[in-house]
Amino acid sequence: MMNATPRHHLLPAVAAVVTVVLWATAFVAIRSAGDAYSPGALALGRLLSGSVALGIICVVRREGWPPRSAWRGIGLSGVLWFGFYMVALNWGEQQVDAGTAALVVNVGPLLIALLGARLLGDPMPPRLLAGMAVSFAGAVTVGLSMSAGGGSSVLGVVLCLLAAVGYAFGVVAQKPALGRASALQVTTFGCLVGAVVCLPFAGQLVGQAAHAPASATLDMVYLGIFPTALAFTTWAYALARTTASRMGATTYAVPALVVLMSWLALGEVPGPLTLAGGVLCLAGVAVSRSRARGRTRRVAAGEPRPEKVG
Repeated sequence: MMNATPRHHLLPAVAAVVTVVLWATAFVAIRSAGDAYSPGALALGRLLSGSVALGIICVVRREGWPPRSAWRGIGLSGVLWFGFYMVALNWGEQQVDAGTAALVVNVGPLLIALLGARLLGDPMPPRLLAGMAVSFAGAVTVGLSMSAGGGSSVLGVVLCLLAAVGYAFGVVAQKPALGRASALQVTTFGCLVGAVVCLPFAGQLVGQAAHAPASATLDMVYLGIFPTALAFTTWAYALARTTASRMGATTYAVPALVVLMSWLALGEVPGPLTLAGGVLCLAGVAVSRSRARGRTRRVAAGEPRPEKVG
């Protein structure tokens, strides 16, 4: 019994880390594949690749169909997050620079917190609010420091904002479904719904795949297998064990990781302002994921916890 509690908290934390790291790599892959694929075609190719990978895993594990009560949340998250969000984000990243895209999309966690409190009854402890405020300040700093002069367009900003709204509503819709179906089921069938939504882009995908360089197609397949199939499953696993608000705050680590990856992989040395923003993002996540000392003592003493968190 002594080892059960630490393991219970460790696995969701590891799952959240896997999600954040893989989603950070997605921004780079989207920019790369976007030179050869249009937004809708890239989203469809990504979702089809993810659906195949997830489908194979479901067959091997004999997951079966989700219960009927989970389909509303699966359907909404599939349409809004897997479908609409991915197309809007791909399109937005073709219109604005990476810094502006990261800045605008990071409105999402704030919307998740507000929607989670309003629709799901998620608590809003002071530490969570403070951490989100610090992380958002860091995201703004990173976004401004990476934004190229004149590289943004009104259309691109609007698309990234719409992507953030779809992301937030998709997460809040997904949360109740995770109480009725497994993380793998919710992710697999949400991905399938998103692929169906993007089927009108099938003609573009076929035509562009015939002329796209192999590197762009590999980027698209990578997006489907890792940032989608794997990362969305680990996200769902962690989300099932915490609140939507707390999980949304965790994604504020993504801008900091994007800066670090660009530094290590591409040799793009960040400036002092970018580094400071990355540190703020990580510090805010640490604050939002922390627990009050009094609560920690109660848990250690074996008192019941009012809320199961990751």
